[in-house]
Amino acid sequence: MSGIAVHLASRLLDHAGAGDVIVSGTVKDLVVGSGVVFKGRGEAILRDVPGSWQIYAATDAG
Repeated sequence: MSGIAVHLASRLLDHAGAGDVIVSGTVKDLVVGSGVVFKGRGEAILRDVPGSWQIYAATDAG
């Protein structure tokens, strides 16, 4: 596997702790209406990925 999505996922993993589900703002936008709740984790510059990225932790709706 290769490509920007693979690099992005790898870099987001660097911001995750045990049990965390960390996503980019792109994923958050794509799942609108799904019931998944997101908590902002700030903005980050991710190595080998252009631009800065908003990072979110996905949580359950409960």
